[in-house]
Amino acid sequence: MTTQLSSIEAIVSNGLCAGCGLCASLVDESFEMKLTSAGRLRPVTTGPVSEDAMALVRDICPGVHVTSPDLSVAGSDGTNHEIWGPIRTIYRAWAGDPQIRFRAAAGGTLTAFGVHLLETGKVDAILHVRTSDDNPMLTDAQISTTRDEVIEGSQSRYGPAAPLIHVKRLLDEGKRFAVIAKPCDVGAIRNLQKIDARAKEQILYCLTNFCGGIASSNMPIDIAKYHGVEAENVDLFNFRGNGWPGPQRTQTKQGEIFDLTYDEAFDNPKFPWVYDDQFRCKMCADAIGEQADVSAPDGWIMKDGEPIYDEAPGVNVIVARTQRGEDLIKAVGASGEMVLAPFEIGELDAMHASHLPRKVEFPGRYLGARLAGAPATQFRNFRPWRAIARGGILRNLSAMFGTWKRIRRGSNHEPVA
Repeated sequence: MTTQLSSIEAIVSNGLCAGCGLCASLVDESFEMKLTSAGRLRPVTTGPVSEDAMALVRDICPGVHVTSPDLSVAGSDGTNHEIWGPIRTIYRAWAGDPQIRFRAAAGGTLTAFGVHLLETGKVDAILHVRTSDDNPMLTDAQISTTRDEVIEGSQSRYGPAAPLIHVKRLLDEGKRFAVIAKPCDVGAIRNLQKIDARAKEQILYCLTNFCGGIASSNMPIDIAKYHGVEAENVDLFNFRGNGWPGPQRTQTKQGEIFDLTYDEAFDNPKFPWVYDDQFRCKMCADAIGEQADVSAPDGWIMKDGEPIYDEAPGVNVIVARTQRGEDLIKAVGASGEMVLAPFEIGELDAMHASHLPRKVEFPGRYLGARLAGAPATQFRNFRPWRAIARGGILRNLSAMFGTWKRIRRGSNHEPVA
């Protein structure tokens, strides 16, 4: 497969790029992150690319490979779950600060972690994302060094972003930092830490959510058009937040406000836009952040065995995957910066059932891509035989055939500019 991925263009054109920005950070003389004609943020070649540079890219790229940690990270008292991966401890939780809890997309726990890490001096900076200053429908990478900056970057951003674009800068400056980003971004950091001693020493925490996939920049434009608003007249675009789940809010420069509920905004066939997540997301075996120190998905309210999205005070589920993550949760809980409540692992199956197909069908999807002659992300150590046992052979055969058909139709293809 390496010969098929001999260039950045090959990774992008085969639909494997996750848009994390790490390659453009480390090889900044050769690559730059730009928005493509498909509305994806992708590395574009801007100068000569040496073979050594491409070898580095293949080593770190989460579109080429990601590896689940050894399940021993869960510890003797933890759980090595066939679906949910290594779990040391698990809680229902929310930020102790009511303003953080309200502003954030869910319970504000990732924001609370970031604030705690800075204010206790555990790190010098938080690397995350925030709404772009230039275009409120886009998202920029953010280096935060103060409480207010971390809070400003709260709320979910569902469009393209390159949160790791500043990694090299922080490493060169000798900063100790935490990364709050998507599971695939965490995968890129873990790949880097295997080959770069500075990354291992200076990137002290990786915190993530459960990811539903990354939509293109076309989705916000289409939502604005639905309200009769041109993109250049949008002054604010929030995907979620200011409540839980919070409204999807489009605000014009004249102050007009258009709100949609969570049910209306995301994958609702009644509305004329689609959540067009990238092909790499459709193939993902780790949208739940098995490689992170802490994963923090929504702690949805359940009714009759199904999650509902009525407005309520925000709640997360927080999963400690490593000893470092467990120690962090205990410290933030003890300080009062976060409220911790009991939660049982079994509740995840129904609460986040949308993640089950990815976890049990990824072997079939990978095989389908390879049979179609396309390169595919290698998901190493993600328990493929247990996935097949849980999902069933017929289900994986169906996933294999479906992936084969999509690739033969060219559904994985992306423009490189």
